[in-house]
Amino acid sequence: MRALADRMPRLRARGLIMTPLVVGLALAVGLFVVSLWPNSNPEAPKQDAIEQAYTAKSDQDDPPVGYYTTESLIRSVDIIVNKRGGLLSNDVLPPFVLMDNIAAWETGAIRQARDLSLALRNDVSRSQSQSNENPNLVQAQILLNNDSERWIFPSAEGKYNDAIEELRAYRDDLANPETTRGDFYARADNLATILDLMNKRLGSMSQNLAASVAEKRRATMLANDPSAAAAKAQPVEQVSQTPWMQVDNVFYQARGTTWAMLVYLKAIKRDFRSVLEDKNAMVSLEQIIRELEYTQRSMTSPMVLNGSQFGMVPNYSLTMSSYLTRANAGLINIISLLRDG
Repeated sequence: MRALADRMPRLRARGLIMTPLVVGLALAVGLFVVSLWPNSNPEAPKQDAIEQAYTAKSDQDDPPVGYYTTESLIRSVDIIVNKRGGLLSNDVLPPFVLMDNIAAWETGAIRQARDLSLALRNDVSRSQSQSNENPNLVQAQILLNNDSERWIFPSAEGKYNDAIEELRAYRDDLANPETTRGDFYARADNLATILDLMNKRLGSMSQNLAASVAEKRRATMLANDPSAAAAKAQPVEQVSQTPWMQVDNVFYQARGTTWAMLVYLKAIKRDFRSVLEDKNAMVSLEQIIRELEYTQRSMTSPMVLNGSQFGMVPNYSLTMSSYLTRANAGLINIISLLRDG
């Protein structure tokens, strides 16, 4: 007891020293995290801002065809990679590794950027199938397809920023009337190609969201085609359900997908105006944009609620799926109109 009594003053003194250090370290870490805390719903690029930026540095009244789509792709990828907190998909240390919802949002958005870059490379920038590919778009599409979870040098951020530079080079050629490099063909078939990629993405995301609750699905892979065949036998019916730990990730991935899709559709509305008006499809596209805007509304709950279909608790995934399904149906109608109308 005497030995303990002798040690008490030293223990108190050590505590008086250590406590401020621990508190100071905790405050420093807290301030660091708050200052870099990512935004789970970044503000999308606005088309009017793109037009103003162009006219401010150009003598031309209006941007050339394709400028809105290209600049929207550039700005969206820049937001995904360089938003506050940076790219979280490849973070391996806490606390950012725990923010899997934002990483899922990034996954959905970057996949949509890859789809658009592929359409630009293969179709929109080429006059016909025998024409040469644009070298900047080739490199941009390759760079955007790098794994978003790669953190060892070269990192995903570095590759995506390189893709931005390639897209800027293509955009500059597009806006330069003195060079023949870089072109954008706003034709009905090219628009159908872009919308078809979006249509497939929406259909997939809608199915994933609907699986937030267990449901039985019939095998329809070979339906409506009596001569169709598959490499593997499929069950007549199977139960599909997303694991409950992945429900929020699927929801935020769909939210990221629709965020990027909204940006591109608003740009397409301007670049393909003549095609849409000729096919009388402008109103249909505006309705699709409106449906997708609903997916970006603020959430009143701090977490993704996952109630049953007609239960007392809402199901955010099913609500999101309904918007995606309506937008998907609208895209199918426009694609059919562009190809057959």
